[in-house]
Amino acid sequence: MRIEQMTVIQQKEIAERVYELILAGEMVTEMEAGQFINIKPTRSDLLLRRPISVAKIDKAQRQCTIIYRVDGEGTQTFADVKVGDLLDVIGPLGKGFPVEETLAGETAMLIGGGIGVPPLYEVACELKAKGAEVVTVLGFNSEDAVFYEEKFAALGDVHVATADGSHGTKGFVTTIMDDIPEADTYYSCGPTPMLRVLNDRLLTKRAFISLEERMACGIGACYACVCHKADGDRNESKKICVDGPVFKTGEVEL
Repeated sequence: MRIEQMTVIQQKEIAERVYELILAGEMVTEMEAGQFINIKPTRSDLLLRRPISVAKIDKAQRQCTIIYRVDGEGTQTFADVKVGDLLDVIGPLGKGFPVEETLAGETAMLIGGGIGVPPLYEVACELKAKGAEVVTVLGFNSEDAVFYEEKFAALGDVHVATADGSHGTKGFVTTIMDDIPEADTYYSCGPTPMLRVLNDRLLTKRAFISLEERMACGIGACYACVCHKADGDRNESKKICVDGPVFKTGEVEL
């Protein structure tokens, strides 16, 4: 883990209130798929850092891509930065996705919902590079919220569901999963209700879920992201930002 002033290389809006931001810094050399960084807002009156997952890792160029949605004053300060600006970043943080669980020739299904989609892109890139087949299922509220469909399509089959039916299949990620073949491995990230369903559905599978939506400080200091083990032992808990955000299905209570 490092504390570093990372340089803004590029920024653009890719969906409604959703931005793609490329940062450069030495910590990129230590990043793994599914990890996140903790960024300090540029306003001095906003004290808490915002944890943002890493969507793409380019270790050769020492650049990483993050995708975030503007949901408040903190993330709005990120949207206001320009090329060449510096952001105060702690990272890389957390336990990422075990890409090594999928072997060459096997099929992995990536299931993302909304702003939980970004960390799955690096997973898809690494799986494709090692010779695995990648199938991606993405869920959004509406067509205006859809992003990275073409990028995932360059790596394998992509299926998109929207809750209002304005793009792709009307329904949810599970609607699509009912109609496509099962995979050898599953990787998922998205809102807690979606992950709760997938946690039950994929309990006996080789499957992993990222609970990043439930993090606050991102470094284990605030205890806002504590969850309990699924074995019923209430005396032992897990911090999502330190012990996760990625867990095997059935490992923790949702």
